[in-house]
Amino acid sequence: AVVSTQSGHYAGECYMQVKEVDIGIVADVGTIQRLPKIVGNQSLVNEYCLTARKISSDEAARVGIVSRVLVDKESMIEEAVALAAQIASKSPVAVQGTKSNLVYSRDHTVQEGLDRVALWNSAMLLGGDPIVAMSGAGEFEDP
Repeated sequence: AVVSTQSGHYAGECYMQVKEVDIGIVADVGTIQRLPKIVGNQSLVNEYCLTARKISSDEAARVGIVSRVLVDKESMIEEAVALAAQIASKSPVAVQGTKSNLVYSRDHTVQEGLDRVALWNSAMLLGGDPIVAMSGAGEFEDP
């Protein structure tokens, strides 16, 4: 499901659906929990989940489900691979920590998020990644 990914890229001809209602079950991989926060419109999410209506790539981008719509599958794959390479060039500790704290912050207050990041960073500063990145040693340069 797009809702479970870290960054959404769509080819123009793609669509998504919350399909579970068509097969007689309730969406069970977090769509019902995540989609309202992504879209910000409970009525629209209700429509998606209750009708299994196809959501075009343009609509998905407009309501914030995906971050980009590319012309075709090939350009979408090329863009996604470039994005993955850029992320992979960063400190793995920082990437994992950022991902974890983005998810945590989605469901907590700003202050709770700040407190968690402070705790996370104080523990992670014991590792070598910040020193390597700040020293200009080049290990975490842009691709």
